[in-house]
Amino acid sequence: MSSSSKKPSEAEITQQYNKYKNELQQLAQKVGELESEVEEHKLVIDSISPLEPDRKCFRMVGGVLVERTVKEVLPALQTNYNGIQQVIQSLLQSYKRKEQEFQEFQKKHNIQMVTK
Repeated sequence: MSSSSKKPSEAEITQQYNKYKNELQQLAQKVGELESEVEEHKLVIDSISPLEPDRKCFRMVGGVLVERTVKEVLPALQTNYNGIQQVIQSLLQSYKRKEQEFQEFQKKHNIQMVTK
């Protein structure tokens, strides 16, 4: 009998279980942070879109407040908004894959959740 076919110990199973839980929690937390950020972008986009394109506005760039115009800022905000949404979708797909792996792991090791 080779050591590669050795059944994992209870401690190893517990460690792997906790690892899955932590990874899922971290992914969910990151998605939450990005969803908040995307909402902030949407609020600003909605607020400045109706304004005159040549109107002055200010934007934080690398920790420095710079003067720009609405027509300069709006495309950058829209690009950032779209990029954040793509990252959220990617993280959600990763979360679903990890969640499925976790469920298969629980089934394989006959782990059942007990709620009180």
